[in-house]
Amino acid sequence: MSKINFIEVRSELGAGTRGASLGVEALKVACLQRHFEFWNQYHAYVKAVQDSNGALFQKNNFKFAKYVSYIYSHLQHVSLALNQSLVIQKKFPIVLSADHSSAYGTIAGVKSAFPQKRLGVVWIDAHADLHSPFSTPSGNMHGMPLAMAMQASHKESAVNSPQEEEAHYWNAILDIGTHLPKMLPQDLVFVSLRSTEGHEDEYITRNNIRSISTDELRRKGVQNTLLAIQEHLKNCDMIYVSFDVDSIDPIFSRGTGTPEAGGLTPQEACALNKGLTMWDKTVAWEVAEINPLLDNENQMALYAADVLLEVVQAVEKRLETVHNLTANV
Repeated sequence: MSKINFIEVRSELGAGTRGASLGVEALKVACLQRHFEFWNQYHAYVKAVQDSNGALFQKNNFKFAKYVSYIYSHLQHVSLALNQSLVIQKKFPIVLSADHSSAYGTIAGVKSAFPQKRLGVVWIDAHADLHSPFSTPSGNMHGMPLAMAMQASHKESAVNSPQEEEAHYWNAILDIGTHLPKMLPQDLVFVSLRSTEGHEDEYITRNNIRSISTDELRRKGVQNTLLAIQEHLKNCDMIYVSFDVDSIDPIFSRGTGTPEAGGLTPQEACALNKGLTMWDKTVAWEVAEINPLLDNENQMALYAADVLLEVVQAVEKRLETVHNLTANV
């Protein structure tokens, strides 16, 4: 019996470019190419979260938090799925997501499952995703999940004036799972971050958030980078790893909505994610932002499949070792 649950999240309401909702199927097809029997082994452990992508065919009524009323409902569904996986089924959740706004639902679900535990987050992403409706230049909510998780609304330096209903839904989102912030700024580590904006830069600097650049990772090597992250998050009780495929350099694939130069190689992404999920404290892992409409021959999904297969193998091996140790006590 598998010790893993796969949670499929197809919502792309938070993205600015259409097509990310197809990323989950593109990834599953890529897994078939890499390992034909993979889904035969795990098909019974797959749960699809209800999405509201039909809203894309309706008028968006909000400028600074696009589709926020639908995203609020969607994030509740994601949070509940994570909570059920961890608390009721007691399985490690691997989340296959479309746009990265869903990551807040994952974080809220992990925190609601273990409200007394301190959560650390490793955010492997070209972008900081620290905007709010009060600071966003685009209104796209895939740029806001970490601001949600730390309740960083940026009202004190607002450049936008969201309408009352928009702000209402934003505040409701912050309360999903628990009313308090889900994590602390000191418990966040960015990897390969290279595209930020003013409010994000100010928040990162003010809170002294750890950020490991692609160059630093290469100077240190992946193993020493893993040790540095582990040391930084040593006071956390549990860790969630979020892998946005735009952390991979676009010279390898542009199959994502917001590619940025200076990213990881696929091999670095593979080694990094595998190493992070081998840790005993890691309780959830997520991959997001594959967009096959922007790709060539599904290349980004194939790179992500390589990472996913390594992560699954690492988690299964780790949890099997724990099970055997417990059984022999």
